[in-house]
Amino acid sequence: MSNNYKFSVPDMSCEHCKMRISNALSAADVESFDVDLSTKLVTVTVSPEMSAESVVDLIDTAGYDAELIRN
Repeated sequence: MSNNYKFSVPDMSCEHCKMRISNALSAADVESFDVDLSTKLVTVTVSPEMSAESVVDLIDTAGYDAELIRN
């Protein structure tokens, strides 16, 4: 069973930002993702072995601060 996470990325402001985050997630073991520039949200589906913190690290490596949105 996969895990779904949603992150706020407030400093994502342009298509270049979206591309950098998308590239970082594409290079990782991420099942699927959506980077929504208009809402500054990133939604990610990952295997159960990958934690939310790991996704935050991927986005951080791309140069952006991400915060997990807890439901």
